[in-house]
Amino acid sequence: MDKTPRPRILFLDAHDSFSLNITSLLTTLLHADVSVLQIDSPLFNPASPSFPSLWARELAHYDAVVCGPGPGSPENDADVGLMKHVWSLPDADMVPVLGICLGFQSLVLAMGGRDGIAEGEWEAGRKWEVVKHGLVPLAWVEEEREEEGMGRERVLMAVRCEGRPFWGLQYHPESVCTEEEGNRVMVNWFREAMRWNEEKRRAVVKDGEVLAGAATKRGLLSRLSEGRVKENGCRRTWWEDWGLDGELESETVPLPKGVQVPDVVEVVEVDVKERVVLESSNCAAAEARGDVRGRYSIISCRLDEALIVEHHTGDDYATVKLGSIEEKIPLAPYRDIWGFVASFHDARRLQVSEAASGSPFAGGFMGFITYEQGLKDIDVHVEQPRPHHRPDVCLAWVTKSLVIDHLLGIIHIQHLRPRKHNTDPWLRQTTTKLLSTHTFKPTKKGPCQQPSLKTHPTIQPPSTTDYESKVTLCQSYIASGDSYELCLTDQTTITTPPLVPWSLYRTLRTRQPAPFASFLRLSSATLVSASPERFLQYSPSGLCSMRPMKGTVRKSRAVSTLADAERILHVPKEEAENLMIVDLVRHDLHSICGAGNVSVPALLKVEEYESVFQMITVVEGQFPEENAYTGLDVLAASLPPGSMTGAPKKRSCELLREIEGGKERSLYSGVVGYMCATGRGDWSVTIRSLFRWDDEVDGDKEVWRIGAGGAVTILSTPEGERDEMFTKLAGPLGVFKEV
Repeated sequence: MDKTPRPRILFLDAHDSFSLNITSLLTTLLHADVSVLQIDSPLFNPASPSFPSLWARELAHYDAVVCGPGPGSPENDADVGLMKHVWSLPDADMVPVLGICLGFQSLVLAMGGRDGIAEGEWEAGRKWEVVKHGLVPLAWVEEEREEEGMGRERVLMAVRCEGRPFWGLQYHPESVCTEEEGNRVMVNWFREAMRWNEEKRRAVVKDGEVLAGAATKRGLLSRLSEGRVKENGCRRTWWEDWGLDGELESETVPLPKGVQVPDVVEVVEVDVKERVVLESSNCAAAEARGDVRGRYSIISCRLDEALIVEHHTGDDYATVKLGSIEEKIPLAPYRDIWGFVASFHDARRLQVSEAASGSPFAGGFMGFITYEQGLKDIDVHVEQPRPHHRPDVCLAWVTKSLVIDHLLGIIHIQHLRPRKHNTDPWLRQTTTKLLSTHTFKPTKKGPCQQPSLKTHPTIQPPSTTDYESKVTLCQSYIASGDSYELCLTDQTTITTPPLVPWSLYRTLRTRQPAPFASFLRLSSATLVSASPERFLQYSPSGLCSMRPMKGTVRKSRAVSTLADAERILHVPKEEAENLMIVDLVRHDLHSICGAGNVSVPALLKVEEYESVFQMITVVEGQFPEENAYTGLDVLAASLPPGSMTGAPKKRSCELLREIEGGKERSLYSGVVGYMCATGRGDWSVTIRSLFRWDDEVDGDKEVWRIGAGGAVTILSTPEGERDEMFTKLAGPLGVFKEV
């Protein structure tokens, strides 16, 4: 057995959304152990007198260092942080370094380079002073200048430093579209780095602890404090004992031909206060469209019996509700809301396979997560106090449910009940009701009817000029290096006399059949959605799948076929939008699944929907067997959805908060879905939707909101982005025109 220790590489992370793709590449391609250190890590303070020795001791443990990409400017110390301190190491402490993108720029700046040297300066034949540690250009590209008639310019793409073990790359070798030549460049660099170590007889310290951390996050369950379970003699509270030791009881009945999901809902539950429906409303589409057609629809039943977990971003507690009982749970022992949810879910974990039950959902959490909770999860500041106390996480532990299998034409009637109590007649009564054929006959008056309105809704859409100005502002940030892509959105408000939300849902699902449609009336929120975009799906065995969607074209006479749409969408701008989010999603999955466990089985695929064509990519990940992760780990690590933020995610979200005027997106740009008691989960991105909060219902009027937007890149035009936003707005807004 080869006992040669693996090489060790330090990666300096500038808070980029592609960083873990690079660490995965370094691990798998170079067979190295990679540690990660944030450029602003509090472990190293350059202002401290002890910093030089502490920094040198840390770097002595590594065969090489990689300074990664990131937003901002190399001239801003806050943007490069610790990077600038690898270029100035004394000879005795020097270590081979590769700079990528921002790291490349930091290297060039440290070695005396500057941006924008005019071509005339080179042609003047002036003499240049030789610098001891000058840069040697290795590669560049030529491209036309943006200004018409300005000719071509050279862009430096790779350098090495004369006399020092420093190299730099301006491009992304880790991107999903980077060719094998990119891998060869990385292998060649590391060979040169190891050769330098050997020639200089640099002894890398192989023992002792390092301060840098792992590339992957710890699992939610493994990082919980041991004190979270009351083992100190205190009596367990009511909610800790609720729902334990459950078992699944189920029956199956045929789904009558022609009967749709809303028909089933109206038979089983009439006039209920709360309801969650996750529907594949395009399952009956005449044309087979592959995997965009959903197979299952899930209906919650008897939510009045469900335990509900709520959390308002900014609070240090969660609220647990069961009927009229309510208790605030401090989150400190769980570290955050996700630790609490993970602990609650794990205590009620059910060992039932989908193959055994025939259903993807046996019971468990159903609900929503807002965009603002996602911001909190990536440490983006959400102003406090907020002007409301709405829940940002709202999850109902559903024990009674229906799951419709549209492929087999059956309905699963399910009760996740305590093993010791089997006296509830609900399962038998519901089965009998659904078997009664007369049940589905249409009635003259039902819950889907909308009352006649005496006044028309007042619709306030975004200002076209303001939106175009915001697009231009986005592009200025992109040009300055603060972001690669910004997913700009805006909001339309509709003030109307009171409406029946279920009727709005019936209308929307008919207008825009979608594989991830949903209706939620939960806590103080009402959501009506026709989302075409799956965010995250995961299995109990740890297989995760994400489907980022970027690139939209509306159906018309000119664009009526898939081939028409492919010609329009397979262009640099649209593909760039999708690719940047794909690489961001790969980074998110790598944070849990680890190096070598993320793949892209479908890239830049155009799919057809009822009124639009969309470009999607499928990204998959697999949990490493040796670690205790669940799908909830991936969910918490991936919020907010990258397709709604841009890249890099954190800096882009900070910029968007400013550009969008601090306006909360709320349910829009968040996610809706379920996490089954078996460990399975499926979540969709909340787009093509409308929502309402109870605190905006006032007697004879209520306020509904619709979010819409698109990804802005350097190739965008203000007019094009404006049109895309209004195209996406048209679908959900159309339901009010039919009221």
